[in-house]
Amino acid sequence: MTDPITPTDATNATDGADAVDGHVVVCGLHGLGLRTVEQLRLAGIPVTVVDDEPDPRLVRVVRGWGVPHLTGSSRLAETLVGAGIGTARAVVCVESDDLHTLETALRARELRPDVPVVVQLTNPAVGRALAAVTGAGSVLDVAALAAPSVVETCLGTRAHRLQLEEVPFVAATLTAPRDGTLRDLYGDLTPIAVEHAAGQDAGPDAGPVEPVVCPGRDLAVRAGDAVTLLGTPEELDATGQGWGRPRPARAEALRTLRPGRAWPEGRRPDWAPGPATALYRALSRQVDRPMRWALAALAALVGVSTAVLHLGYRDPDGGSAMTLLDALYFTVETVATVGYGDFSFRAQPAWLRAYAIVLMIVGAMLATVFFAMLTNLLVSRQIAQALGRRRVPGLTGHTVVVGLGAVGTRVVELLHEAGHDVVVVEGDESNRYLGRLRTLGVPVIVGDATMSATLEQANLATAGAVAVLTSDDLTNLETGLAVRDLLGRRWRDVPVALRLFDRDLARTVETAFGFQHVVSTAALAAPWFAGAALGLHVLGTFYVGPLPLLVARLPVRTGRGLDGVAMADLGAQLRVVAIRRRTRRGLEYPPRRGTTLRGGDEAFLVGPYEEMLALVRRERASAESVEGAGRGARTR
Repeated sequence: MTDPITPTDATNATDGADAVDGHVVVCGLHGLGLRTVEQLRLAGIPVTVVDDEPDPRLVRVVRGWGVPHLTGSSRLAETLVGAGIGTARAVVCVESDDLHTLETALRARELRPDVPVVVQLTNPAVGRALAAVTGAGSVLDVAALAAPSVVETCLGTRAHRLQLEEVPFVAATLTAPRDGTLRDLYGDLTPIAVEHAAGQDAGPDAGPVEPVVCPGRDLAVRAGDAVTLLGTPEELDATGQGWGRPRPARAEALRTLRPGRAWPEGRRPDWAPGPATALYRALSRQVDRPMRWALAALAALVGVSTAVLHLGYRDPDGGSAMTLLDALYFTVETVATVGYGDFSFRAQPAWLRAYAIVLMIVGAMLATVFFAMLTNLLVSRQIAQALGRRRVPGLTGHTVVVGLGAVGTRVVELLHEAGHDVVVVEGDESNRYLGRLRTLGVPVIVGDATMSATLEQANLATAGAVAVLTSDDLTNLETGLAVRDLLGRRWRDVPVALRLFDRDLARTVETAFGFQHVVSTAALAAPWFAGAALGLHVLGTFYVGPLPLLVARLPVRTGRGLDGVAMADLGAQLRVVAIRRRTRRGLEYPPRRGTTLRGGDEAFLVGPYEEMLALVRRERASAESVEGAGRGARTR
């Protein structure tokens, strides 16, 4: 076993990396690692990066930021020592491989049992086991953190649910019904952001209007402006604007769109369909249009023949009419070409015998066609299940999810829990998540999503939303453009969530191609990792236009930077939405502008993550100055 190291050991083994005291060691530079480094740097926190197979382009980026980079395996003790783990304030493990991440986290904990370790893992079982070692809240899953925002885009709710202590809140985007101030229109509801509608005099080259973040209640807005407000569901209902509360069948399901939330064990929501309804839906989804037409024609023939025989058939012995049950029986018997001999057309009028000829010919044809289609359906379904593929007949208003990685799978699960039909397009028929989707009964089309024919198989023309979530920016962009072409006139009406890792590319795509919902899972998840490394308890992330915002809980330390600070002095783009006082139970909501924070309180804040992390840095700096003054006094 490796012995715990001392700060001196770390300083003597920097091996070329300029490690600094009180820094954060980030292991893994791809995607999420880069965004985490960026957020820590914006907060003024020193960072050292460790990566054994770095992307040269990303290395140039971090070095351009002045961030030291150490090439080496983070699973080795000497590499972590060289990165200065002995004096680090936290270690963030975001390697591209779960095994490497696990080994790094355990090695860091072995070297520094007291250092906070924040880990990204996609396997829940491994994550729970590791959390028992590294501490509660230290293991995060990007898919669970980012998927709710994608699902909200697909469902078109524009309402993000939050839980602050025991009180449910919603951050909902409403359209201003008339001109006025936010106070006049919405009273005490907390304004989070305002997106001004483009003016009629805006030129064709006018760029997107940046949202006003955390405005005062006296800000004037115009009719048509998008206003994001935070309040309880009851307060938002009182506005009478319909804040995006889903239909009753989905209302409870959307509460699961918070990371890590699932249905209680053994409890089925009230809106969930019963076994009979679920069976009917499952069967109807398997039947394509030609088979439905054949079944409808056969049913119509049986119905007409039953009526004709009931009215026209007479018993040769007694001349009595045929009962409806006998007429139905004789019709099915004739169509099925069984002929038990209990009824016959021999003694019937000529017109009825002629009708019998038509009934036998048409009935046999329709029955043959129907059973051929049914056999084809059953055989092809068995083959498709064996290969992890299923047909997608007859769906409308469904969501097409392209890419079956960890994020895509979590999005599918949430949509399925919300009672929403989903079709998945995946290019790898050996994908590890196909078994999970087969268990859920979600149809999968294995093919190239950049090809129009593949998207047409997913019934894109009748889809209600699309989420493009592969792990490759080029594939996502090509697929998104193919989706735009196939949707045609419906392009502006169908939400298309497009995942892009490169921030500059995302901005270019939004401007040049008109995509309205370009999301970055790394950008959504990075604040959780940066915040966890610094002691900030992130509760949720969501988008307002192109801007991701954070909701977090920050403890106020006695004698530290926030003790005695008024809300108005926190920053122009930060808003305290609720306070839990040390001296009383429950939440203080909504706090007034002149409210002062006191040591022992917990403040619930919302704002851009740069501002949030800067506030954490302010709290840290005051703590370090207090500790430094204490050490100086003891020295004297």
